[in-house]
Amino acid sequence: MSKYLDLGINEIHDLLVKKEITPVDLVNEVFDRIDLDKLNCFITTDKEGALKRAESLGEPDENNILWGLPIALKDNMVTTNMRTTAGSKMLENFVSVYDAHIVDLINENKMIIIGKTNMDEFAMGSSNQTSYFGPVRNPWNNSLVSGGSSGGSASSVSSRIVPFALGSDTGGSIRQPSSFCGIVGLKPTYGRVSRYGLIAFASSLDQIGPMTRNVFENASLLNILCKKDKRDLTHIGKEEDFTRLIGEPISGMKIAIPEFYISDVIDSQVLDKINDIRKLLEDNGATVETVKVPYIDYAVPLYQIIALGEASSNLARFDGIKYGYSAKNAKNIDEFYKKTRSEGFGDEVKRRIMVGSFMLSGKNVSEYYNKALKIRKSISNSFEEIFKEYDLVIGPTTTCLPYEIGEFLQDPNRSFVDDVLTIPVNMAGLPGMSVPIGFSKEHLPIGMQIIGNKWEEAVMYKLAAFIESKLSLDLVPGGDNNE
Repeated sequence: MSKYLDLGINEIHDLLVKKEITPVDLVNEVFDRIDLDKLNCFITTDKEGALKRAESLGEPDENNILWGLPIALKDNMVTTNMRTTAGSKMLENFVSVYDAHIVDLINENKMIIIGKTNMDEFAMGSSNQTSYFGPVRNPWNNSLVSGGSSGGSASSVSSRIVPFALGSDTGGSIRQPSSFCGIVGLKPTYGRVSRYGLIAFASSLDQIGPMTRNVFENASLLNILCKKDKRDLTHIGKEEDFTRLIGEPISGMKIAIPEFYISDVIDSQVLDKINDIRKLLEDNGATVETVKVPYIDYAVPLYQIIALGEASSNLARFDGIKYGYSAKNAKNIDEFYKKTRSEGFGDEVKRRIMVGSFMLSGKNVSEYYNKALKIRKSISNSFEEIFKEYDLVIGPTTTCLPYEIGEFLQDPNRSFVDDVLTIPVNMAGLPGMSVPIGFSKEHLPIGMQIIGNKWEEAVMYKLAAFIESKLSLDLVPGGDNNE
């Protein structure tokens, strides 16, 4: 089997421009690797369509570094030529009549969509165990979870099946699996990437973002995802070159670590790596200080109120009438709705719908939801104050290391606990990134979260690339852990 996909995108691009390889070669290599995949990364693939696409691209574009490169999409981004399931029985056979905006941009930039990656059902979960299509396994140890909900995207990039994947992040669903799988994952500023064609979980929190092997490739993919889309009224459409600060020195930067991110609930091995990075940054001229961020410890209960309330509203559209799963042998319309939704949704989704519906019922709207929105604004204001003095905020991405598949599966609070360090970023609408910073004693990846001010992704890439270059980690899973 060829090894072109193990090269960096600059090297692959040079080979494509020189016509030493073709996009068809890359597609064939991707599917050779998918055939060997034991991680359950994909729900749907389209080899025939990908090969046709590869053959139709024409002459290589030397000015487009992404020309002819394969990419995978999380299975909650709609496409007209492939089913979109959102990891649910409810949409097991659903094919959209339109493409998501990010699909248009990928096609416009001559990339090749390989397929749709596995995910927690309707993006509800942090371990990728709630998918109707089974759990995604971690490339570093196949008995462990990949993280979620974008676990299929993280695992497919980490295992080198594809160089690029897109995920979505509502409370940590890009960053948490990126940390568990040892890749770079970015949740952009809310409004940076259009949500048109993303199956909604919580509309005021959802964001699409890039998941890649390294920092430069992440920034390069984000470069093409920000083109203005008038169909998403929350989309700002600020285009720029996110690679422009990569390679610059970090001397003089001021960086904050919230006390909340270094508490005793964090695994000691994770904290040790964060402390190592703190010393690395200080030794290279950056100032790193511990700070208090008011209201940040309320983020998880706020998320449970806001996200689940919005989810119950968004998922009301899946009733079996226009599309999706329809129950059989119902005696009346009420029974039809009940059977369709009880049979079509998994336990975690039903649990969240019920909680969200309660939050939005009668006086509970003012008692819970409206109050939550006020405190959410206070969290946002707290971060604004931090960014008046500091360039970036850092801390662990996760509180723990990847755990066994099946562990905590019956604990309804576990997925919220897993995301306790990532949820504040979504609450404030900020950009957040996970970048690998080392390994545990069991050789499992550990990720660090970098949080930037709104629209400051380029500054985050600058710091992430510096750390990446200094650590020079071998992030290719293999050996005994991957048997």
